[in-house]
Amino acid sequence: MITKKIIKGKPYLYAEHSFRLPDGKIKKVSKYIKSENKAKSSDILKYFEEKELQAYQQYALGRYTPNYIFTHEKITKVETIRLQYRKIMKNLTKNQIKDIIDRFTVNFTYESNALEGNSLTLKDVILILHENEVPKNHSLKEIYETRNSRIANELLFRNKIQITLPHIVTLHKIIVKETGIPDGFKTIPNFLLMRNVKTTPPENVQSEMKKLINYYNTIKDKEHPIQVAADFHAKFERIHPFEDGNGRVGRILVNAILLKHGYSPLIIRKSMRSSYFSALAAYDKGYKAKLRRYFLEKFEKTFEKFFRVYVDYPLKKDSSSL
Repeated sequence: MITKKIIKGKPYLYAEHSFRLPDGKIKKVSKYIKSENKAKSSDILKYFEEKELQAYQQYALGRYTPNYIFTHEKITKVETIRLQYRKIMKNLTKNQIKDIIDRFTVNFTYESNALEGNSLTLKDVILILHENEVPKNHSLKEIYETRNSRIANELLFRNKIQITLPHIVTLHKIIVKETGIPDGFKTIPNFLLMRNVKTTPPENVQSEMKKLINYYNTIKDKEHPIQVAADFHAKFERIHPFEDGNGRVGRILVNAILLKHGYSPLIIRKSMRSSYFSALAAYDKGYKAKLRRYFLEKFEKTFEKFFRVYVDYPLKKDSSSL
């Protein structure tokens, strides 16, 4: 946008750029230009991008108190990633957005299901989701787990998954559809894989889940969203509200929290299974830093190795290489 200002009787041209901060407030930035032709020059656009980034960084540093994990430098880097992610998604065509979401869904589905013991390979997942083929020598349960995850991720990227009790119950129903697993809160006790801690008894699940939602609503705008996602995930997994499918539901909820705050989603790889469960176990014992740091690392790595790679090599990369 170009505006003309009269200063001491002389006209001056200014290029202006407006953007919305996470709290909904509009911030306007202007820069003097010699002519309208300069308004869209790379220098002017770069200036506006830098000012917008600075504003986001200042906003985050003012809202979230730095600590030894989310240091001043880390918060600054995370906000840089947030702006880069938004820019990437904004500049993609509709077909490219569909493509990148499809690729993310394939990778997330494969890794998340594999963490729970699903034996499908990445190639199998691609065949199921993109070719609608059913690989041989695999159970129908594994096939449906894969198809269901795609539906859940489609809802995720359409911002249809909220951190509320009804949404979480509905998400679980989607995840376990036709797998033989009953939907709804558990009616018999269950246990946590690789974690020496008791889960919430069935009769207390409803009340504990309500407490968890209230906890989330209390901290969601006070603590850093990645830290909120880590804490919510650990508490959710410890409750283990469903008979099965808790891990898959929990990891989608992590990304729902991140996307809701404008951050890119993350993927936890099956190769990181031991460190993932170790971080959750440490949280159970009161050592919260390990899981928070783990989520921060996975957030950074997923952006670098998935979203940035897609933009840098959109035609050279396929899902199997991400």
